[in-house]
Amino acid sequence: MHRLRTCAARLRPLTACQMAQSPSQPRPAQAPLRTFPQPTRHYTAPVAAEPFLNGTSSNYVEEMYYSWLENPKSVHKSWDIFFRNANAGAPPGAAYQSPLPLGGDLRGPGLGQAVVGSQPSVEKLVEDHLAVQTLIRAYQIRGHHVAQLDPLGIMDADLDSCVPTDIITSSDKLGFYGLDEADLDKVFRLPTTTFIGGNESALPLREIIRRLEMAYCQHIGVEFMFINDIDQCQWIRQKFEKPGVMQFTLEEKRTLLARMVRSTRFEEFLQRKWSSEKRFGLEGCESLIPALKTIIDKSSENGVENVIMGMPHRGRLNVLANVIRKELEQIFCQFDSKLEAADEGSGDVKYHLGMYHRRINRVTDRNITLSLVANPSHLEAVDPVVQGKTKAEQFYCGDADGKRVMSILLHGDAAFAGQGIVYETFHLSDLPSYTTHGTVHVVVNNQIGFTTDPRMARSSPYPTDVARVVNAPIFHVNADDPEAVVYVCNVAAEWRATFHKDVVVDLVCYRRNGHNEMDEPMFTQPLMYKQIRKQKGVLQKYAEKLIAEGVVTRQEYEEEISKYDKICEEAYARSKDEKILHIKHWLDSPWPGFFTLDGQPKSMSCPSTGLNEEELENIGRVASSVPEEDFTIHGGLSRILKGRAAMIQSRMVDWALGEYMAFGSLLKEGIHVRLSGQDVERGTFSHRHHVLHDQNVDKRTCIPMNHLSSNQAPYTVCNSSLSEYGVLGFELGFAMASPNALVLWEAQFGDFHNMAQCIIDQFICPGQAKWVRQNGIVLLLPHGMEGMVRAAACISFLEGWLYDCNWIVVNCSTPANYFHVLRRQILLPFRKPLIIFTPKSLLRHPEAKSSFDEMLPGTHFQRMIPDDGSTCKNPGAVKRLIFCTGKVYYELVKERRSRGMEDTVAISRIEQLSPFPFDLVKAETDKFPQAEIAWCQEEHKNQGYYDYVKPRLRTTTDQARPIWYVGRDPAAAPATGNKKAHLVELQRLLDTAFKLDAFKGHS
Repeated sequence: MHRLRTCAARLRPLTACQMAQSPSQPRPAQAPLRTFPQPTRHYTAPVAAEPFLNGTSSNYVEEMYYSWLENPKSVHKSWDIFFRNANAGAPPGAAYQSPLPLGGDLRGPGLGQAVVGSQPSVEKLVEDHLAVQTLIRAYQIRGHHVAQLDPLGIMDADLDSCVPTDIITSSDKLGFYGLDEADLDKVFRLPTTTFIGGNESALPLREIIRRLEMAYCQHIGVEFMFINDIDQCQWIRQKFEKPGVMQFTLEEKRTLLARMVRSTRFEEFLQRKWSSEKRFGLEGCESLIPALKTIIDKSSENGVENVIMGMPHRGRLNVLANVIRKELEQIFCQFDSKLEAADEGSGDVKYHLGMYHRRINRVTDRNITLSLVANPSHLEAVDPVVQGKTKAEQFYCGDADGKRVMSILLHGDAAFAGQGIVYETFHLSDLPSYTTHGTVHVVVNNQIGFTTDPRMARSSPYPTDVARVVNAPIFHVNADDPEAVVYVCNVAAEWRATFHKDVVVDLVCYRRNGHNEMDEPMFTQPLMYKQIRKQKGVLQKYAEKLIAEGVVTRQEYEEEISKYDKICEEAYARSKDEKILHIKHWLDSPWPGFFTLDGQPKSMSCPSTGLNEEELENIGRVASSVPEEDFTIHGGLSRILKGRAAMIQSRMVDWALGEYMAFGSLLKEGIHVRLSGQDVERGTFSHRHHVLHDQNVDKRTCIPMNHLSSNQAPYTVCNSSLSEYGVLGFELGFAMASPNALVLWEAQFGDFHNMAQCIIDQFICPGQAKWVRQNGIVLLLPHGMEGMVRAAACISFLEGWLYDCNWIVVNCSTPANYFHVLRRQILLPFRKPLIIFTPKSLLRHPEAKSSFDEMLPGTHFQRMIPDDGSTCKNPGAVKRLIFCTGKVYYELVKERRSRGMEDTVAISRIEQLSPFPFDLVKAETDKFPQAEIAWCQEEHKNQGYYDYVKPRLRTTTDQARPIWYVGRDPAAAPATGNKKAHLVELQRLLDTAFKLDAFKGHS
């Protein structure tokens, strides 16, 4: 048996890993197709070799051997002889015998007797066919390493100048496979794992090598052999290996030329008119425009009606003009130096803004909606936002398979390799609650990042290697070959339509200018830019090619240029009209009809957010039951549901029930609710339990909230990947698509939001000012110091009234107020991001409960909860008024009770921190004119709310009354992490709050 395994191993082709470890040689910069001497020998394999040669896998012999051990008649007679002789000790070269005529002895000379000198040439033939199969596989795996991808001819796209040893660059390399020049004209049967033969099943070796070079080593490099699905690999082989697949009609070539003219002349027009303006033009990758248009055309042909795009700044204006077809005058007027902030938002430059446009696709004659999402200089930050918006659009139109709505993401090479959000976004691509059923990624590979050489910017061979983690095929293409670019984009769009999985197109190009039009690239890349200065433009090269082929005449080409130049000049003249500028033209997510009612602007008032008691009881019954029959839940959960039922009976709710009431009521009103984040289905602190799990059946779950009524909106609650940046961006994009949904992201712990700070800083906080759009995303940030590493969120607040503020920040102390603020988020006539500091210990605190009376019709969210105890009977006797927010209120109340100071110390809760409730705070301070005023927080003085609250409290009070501070001293770390130290600090805080002479030096 050992000998037979050795034999099978000798016959097995090299694995990808083995080949990667083989020696390599320097790569020629632009290798032409290889030619070899012309030997004449020519023959094909005999029938005995056919069972193995007929395209089988490398494990075929080993599998056949094990079958033979079980039943010798299960294999071909010639293999039966081979295995018998090899088992008897014959070497592989002597074990083979041709089958004898009918009636002959099929066993050879005799079992257990070695065969010496029989038919060695046949064994050589088997080995040669295996070698050819291995050679074909080598090109499929590594052909992209020698493809001619760099338009400049000076760089290696994979940062490696060596040619893999198993790629045939000259006849002397045939020896690697045990072949020589004499084998070049032998005819070999082709395995079923290649399509290079077209309709032919066998080819001479010379032709096999030529066709492999044509398929894998020209201007297209294909990475796909890491994909673990044989059907997908075969699909890709067919697209690139079949002879003559990359053919274009005359009309297609003329269309491509026209698109290249628009792409190139647009940049040249901007350069002529605004030579000193930064615009991050597309020069050096003009083929991006036909690339994107091709993806959109093919996708439209396959039924896509809505395409959502995200991209960095390079080429953005060109994409707006020539892909999305934004009016040119709207782009040109953005260059007007007299523009004021009010005209263009306060926020960003023209090459960061987005738009939305519905138009006819001229190739398919179908309607298509195109939107480009606004994106800051954090280049890849928009990736998950686009995915979330795409998912939402698919959800709202019932597109469960992604056949009508899709996303296209553009990337720079350095950012694609360097920024972790790319990895986070890829890992959302196949998750059930986050998949968009395939994204086409287009990398504008400048072969440089700002001024950083790619050899200093990444450790992977290609910038696109991150895509391999999700088995996405990667098509590298020389961007100076427009036809190759269009072909791979067609294939990419077909892949997405066929398999609904991600795919990457890597446009290997260059920047004709520096990082921007004002930059001097010769400082850092002198050799590259010397070559670029000599490089003929891709439009000129392609036009000359088509003129030489007779596809167009030079006059037709020049007329096409003149026609587009005239379009630009006319738009430039119109851009001088000040009336044309309107910021609505730059919205990437319009909400038609939301801001008006019967054609008139909506009232700014908010109705009561309370519910009638019957509604509360109905939702409570669902929250405390298991709607499905024969569903076994955990014993501990049974106790939780019984506890909920008891609370409903007593007309009370805790934090989890208050949330349930808010969500359930909105669902019954037709508002979709989506809750996403790490472990949100159960809740980090095991309080929510919105998804029940059958204890006996794997993957059987029940979501009671989807059983509220027959015509309710769907409730989506989904545990996310362990990502904050990516998932928060995704949910932001989801909320962007429609104002009529409550979309919430919950951090596992409040301070985890800092991993998503880029989304908060660039999209959520300045969203309306910077991107001219509203968004109703809700962030739930568990907050509170409990003697462990703190789960707290410290955010910089901006003042303003509710409509004018940039966001709303609350720290609720009661379940009823939490209930109201969630409902208010939808009932408001506008949308603002809502930040909620949610509790930990209050989830089960016996005093943190609310009565139904606080949630009935006529009730509202309380921005501030005043002290309504015995201090109200004699306000003049109150010596101290303590303002606080959140959980610390309950600790203060407990301490006040133990000290017997209910009459002399008032405690008021500020529930809404932004916008600050100036009116209510002033009324409270005026009510206790003799009381000194203190702000109490459990956070350290340099953290939390103090620096934000102090000037606002001073604004509302008599300037003679100081604002004292009660809390921990400044510290570098947010918490001690030690329970004993925490309790000591807490007691010191409480002592300070209630010792009436303790304020010296604490203002």
